[in-house]
Amino acid sequence: MNFDFSDEQKQMRDEARKFLAEQCPPKAVREVLDGKAPYDKALWKGLAEMGFLGVAIPEKFGGAGAGHLELCVIAEEMGRALAPVPFSSTVYLAAEAILIAGSDAQKQKWLPKIAAGEAIGTLALFEGKGNPSPKAINVSANGGALNGFKKPVPDGAIADFAVVAARTGSGSRESEISLFIVELKAAGVEVKPLTNIDLTRGQAEITFKNAKAEPLGEHGDGWSVISQVLDRAAVLMAFEQVGGADRALEMGRDYALDRIAFGRPIGSFQAVKHMLADMYVSATLARSNCYYGAWALSTNAGELPEAAAAARISATQAFQHCAKNNIQVHGGMGFTWEFDCHMYYRRANAVALGLGSLSYWEDALIDRMRKKNAA
Repeated sequence: MNFDFSDEQKQMRDEARKFLAEQCPPKAVREVLDGKAPYDKALWKGLAEMGFLGVAIPEKFGGAGAGHLELCVIAEEMGRALAPVPFSSTVYLAAEAILIAGSDAQKQKWLPKIAAGEAIGTLALFEGKGNPSPKAINVSANGGALNGFKKPVPDGAIADFAVVAARTGSGSRESEISLFIVELKAAGVEVKPLTNIDLTRGQAEITFKNAKAEPLGEHGDGWSVISQVLDRAAVLMAFEQVGGADRALEMGRDYALDRIAFGRPIGSFQAVKHMLADMYVSATLARSNCYYGAWALSTNAGELPEAAAAARISATQAFQHCAKNNIQVHGGMGFTWEFDCHMYYRRANAVALGLGSLSYWEDALIDRMRKKNAA
């Protein structure tokens, strides 16, 4: 079995890398990090024109109709470039939820807008601290209206709509969770930006006060859809993380070859060699898990739950490890604002919590493997 990408997919990766190198240099990332804009609107428009936003959206809904393997390729390049756009919240979360559970009318309304860069979406799941769980959802849905709050909501301050998980019963069972689409500029919706370690990935608190909501999917089927969305997003986000880890490794390697100390490059010292070797091992192991996850995602294989959890765990560890050690290789300069090391460190720690903590996915992997072995 060949888990590598095809020549056409590798060509797409090269095109995406070239495009992002030109349109998303570190200077562009810093402009958003410095608070000059909530996201890079020009880059977002360019991604739409390149067809990257709709790469996994069927052609009949305005997308490129390629598939999830191609989306994995794009995701990796987005991670390498630290693209300051709401790509993951819109494409991995909102679009996937609509693809899984949406009616034809909902798909016709939102998916073409996403592919064209005309709509930003997100998933409103969390309600404060904690990991994804039906018991943690307290936003209530009654008579087509939502009440309660969600935080943190990724890119919630700039999103046009949100897929919201709400309780439609009085208990804590999975069958009492349903999904709704809410337009965030409508009456009864209040949005408050939140501070995040990575300002290029905004977060918000969204309060619903009798906000009008449109059901997404079947009543009581919300948690089943959320589980599928999280598994898909885990694989896609893992590719972003591997892209970031690889770039952090390259930055550390290049600096180690150029920086001279005691008359020779610091890369010739054993301690630095070991540090870079450890970074390479963690990034390579993560890539292996990501490729398995990509196969499972693209074929809708029964192994997707385990593969998604393994990809998420290894990629999270690799990105955090490489981002941290990149700073160490750079020494005192690595901690300064002028160097780009901290931008990868910020992103590594921000995305590590976006879909649930590392321990959540570790527990999920163990639980899923136990259930599979028991069957």
